[in-house]
Amino acid sequence: MIRGGNRARRAADTGSAVVDFVLVMVIAVPLVLGVIQLGLVLHVRNTLAAAASEGARYAGTIDRAPQDGVDRTRQLIAGALVERYASQVSAAATTVNGYPGVVVRVHAQVPALGLFGPSVDLDVAGHAVKETLP
Repeated sequence: MIRGGNRARRAADTGSAVVDFVLVMVIAVPLVLGVIQLGLVLHVRNTLAAAASEGARYAGTIDRAPQDGVDRTRQLIAGALVERYASQVSAAATTVNGYPGVVVRVHAQVPALGLFGPSVDLDVAGHAVKETLP
């Protein structure tokens, strides 16, 4: 009789793995997709910040103007990401800790939900001290 009871219990558990799988996947899939999306947004932000900093350093050299930093930043962004992230780049003269300098600003929108949906606005800036002749 004990063996018959085990068979009845196993028959009642048939198909429960499918239900357990669905319940776990309802939580796991959005969590994994959210982590991937966060990684994408952070990658774009870090790439834009690095390009802006490099553009500011380039514009800060003796023989360069702020517009040269904008051009350099756009080249770096287009090479690392897509050109649409390089559409809103600006540069201006500024002071950095009391010294003349250059600031390069980048504004971009990254889709927050894959390719569609609302966007996350990113604003990054790179600063550099302007080189001067001794």
